[in-house]
Amino acid sequence: MLLLGLGELRGDRTTVRALFHRLQQRLNEIVVGQGAIAQGLIVALLAEGHVILEGVPGTAKTLLVKLLARLIAAEFRRIQLTPDVLPADILGTSLFDFNSRTFRLRKGPIFTQVLLADEINRTPPKTQAALLEAMEERQVTLDGTTLPLPGLFWTVATQNPLEFEGTYPLPEAQLDRFLLKLVVSYPEPSAERQMLENALAGFEARDLDQLNLEPLITVEQVLAARQQVRQVHVEPVVLDYLLALVQASRQHPELLLGASPRAAVGWLRATQAQAWLADRAYVTPEDVKAIALPLLQHRLVLKPEAQLDGTTLPQVIQGILAKVAVPR
Repeated sequence: MLLLGLGELRGDRTTVRALFHRLQQRLNEIVVGQGAIAQGLIVALLAEGHVILEGVPGTAKTLLVKLLARLIAAEFRRIQLTPDVLPADILGTSLFDFNSRTFRLRKGPIFTQVLLADEINRTPPKTQAALLEAMEERQVTLDGTTLPLPGLFWTVATQNPLEFEGTYPLPEAQLDRFLLKLVVSYPEPSAERQMLENALAGFEARDLDQLNLEPLITVEQVLAARQQVRQVHVEPVVLDYLLALVQASRQHPELLLGASPRAAVGWLRATQAQAWLADRAYVTPEDVKAIALPLLQHRLVLKPEAQLDGTTLPQVIQGILAKVAVPR
């Protein structure tokens, strides 16, 4: 009976993993030229981590998130964040019902499975802070009542890196709650040509209904995959390697702020997700290195003198990876 159970479990794992491979393939078919970003989103989804998508307008950031939510059959809501958005516009509020003469709770858009916080740096810190409890504890407190969020609750925030007038940079405490920061760049010329050919054929990125998309994965399968990811084996030497990288970031002479313990746990989960997607039951040092840049670049803070010298965070991260010995 035990062997049969294990066999069924392996079969389930293979089936779910194949569905995620198909999910990534479908994303790449529709949003051409952003394969690395699609993979990063899937890794974060499996690792239960929120994501910042940073890129200039028109690079399909919103489209990718909407498409991913539809393909996993998840409830999706988008908040367009502007300077006049209030915390109650996100969390909800209590309204007085004149019929029953009682206050009735009206839940805000945060009570969903996939939340897109569009242009998060355009809204004031008070409104940004409305997301803190939800992102970390998967719950919302309204009028003294704590309400749980859906089990899949996942936040993707977008921001434009070029326009700084009228923006409110996210504080370090909130940045640390995002597992990955994925920088969305322009597609390669060949991919952009394919996009233009798709447009000539009648495809409009803003209208996903014309594709007649059927979900590839259910929310229950996503939650099951997350449990499988947590079972991916991590050798003690790989764990020590990850810890050495975290310590090196805290002791780096050009950094004012290194990686937090939350970053270390997120790094571990992200490497497990990456290994699981690669059809491996174990994490390698290459998994740790591959996820370093998107995991650290929004968390580390350069010292003022390092900024004046022209040092960049990607340079520092590459230096840390080169300095710490890779286990064999």
